[in-house]
Amino acid sequence: MRENQKLEFKSDITNTFLKTVSAFANYGGGEIIFGINDDGKVIGIKNLDQTCLDIENKINDSISPKPNYNFNINRKKNTISLSIEEGSLKPYLYKAKAYKRNGTSTIEVDRIELNRLILEGENLTFDEVEAKSQNLTFNKLQQNLKEKIGITSLSNDILKTLGFFTKSGKYNNGAELLSDKNSFYGIDIARFGESIDYILDRETIFNVSVLEQYDKAVEFYKKYYQYEVIKTIERKKVEIIPEKAFREAIANAIVHRTWDVNAHIKVSMFSDRIEITSIGGLPSEITPKDYLSGHVSILRNPILGDVFFRLRYIERFGTGVKRINEAYQSSSKKPIFEIFDNLIKIILPVTTISSMTEDEISLYRLMSNGKQITSSEAAKGLACGKSKATALLNKLAKEGYVKISGSGRSTKYGQMN
Repeated sequence: MRENQKLEFKSDITNTFLKTVSAFANYGGGEIIFGINDDGKVIGIKNLDQTCLDIENKINDSISPKPNYNFNINRKKNTISLSIEEGSLKPYLYKAKAYKRNGTSTIEVDRIELNRLILEGENLTFDEVEAKSQNLTFNKLQQNLKEKIGITSLSNDILKTLGFFTKSGKYNNGAELLSDKNSFYGIDIARFGESIDYILDRETIFNVSVLEQYDKAVEFYKKYYQYEVIKTIERKKVEIIPEKAFREAIANAIVHRTWDVNAHIKVSMFSDRIEITSIGGLPSEITPKDYLSGHVSILRNPILGDVFFRLRYIERFGTGVKRINEAYQSSSKKPIFEIFDNLIKIILPVTTISSMTEDEISLYRLMSNGKQITSSEAAKGLACGKSKATALLNKLAKEGYVKISGSGRSTKYGQMN
């Protein structure tokens, strides 16, 4: 038997065990066994009954509020097992400090985690806390509500229905996140070349409504992973990464992230994939297995979640994993979900549905909106030689995507009408 996240050994009774009592009461509960050394060797405790009383007195005198715990005495091995339950009156403090387990160690929580414990003890989420700014406008939200569900104006009653006020009538963080201007971080999107050392395009969207962040991210996605082709007389929209999967991943990154951390959601775009990194790991009540199954969801920000649900950006139940997987159902390549303590990364691979190469797609886009280009303009747009550009244009023409007009130096290329 070895120490772990939920189990600690103590060879004797010193006040250091009280930090672990705080940690277990704050996060998930656990067990401390007295009479076993760090190597897991049983050395025993003398005067078991008196020692239990001493432990109880130390907890009652030193931990505030008092946690729930119980003893189990093993008189054959002369050990005492102290089981501590996770409490609901968080934070549980020892000498005015809160603690957590970090592997087999017990450490003090930082300021952000202490604030989260306080909110949890008050049965509040971050988006329910009073906002720093109270001068808020909701033009973007009103526009989206009008388009999606026909609400033409935002009255005070509608804002109350959306949960935008605290009990004292002040705007909360959820309201500020959905307002036109706010003080929060947002989404950092970068399009990379052959490596992360080559940034081809970048946009950082922050201090604006999360609805604006969502829309801008989708626009950026469409710029590189979705296009419309006209082959002969057939018009077809091509998605080299499923739009449904991207929308779901972005919406969930916004709704489920920890907004008390000053960092952006990262969207890294490559020729073969998109990586979406959301701030904050899983809520403590959800296991990685629960998350990946797509059947269990606990909203970290219920006010945001409710608005995104009303706007049909997310489903009320489920983490979105199931819908992302469904978008890849017919593809041989599947999305990847990576879960870390403070991050969740979703990797959306390019599917095999596009018959065009990346250069051909770029050329095709140069001719959008009825624009006709020369081979010289194509070479400049691709940053390649004129002969290569001409060969690609002729290939697209042969396959029925592009029409050729004129001849010689007057030759121009355009999309099929």
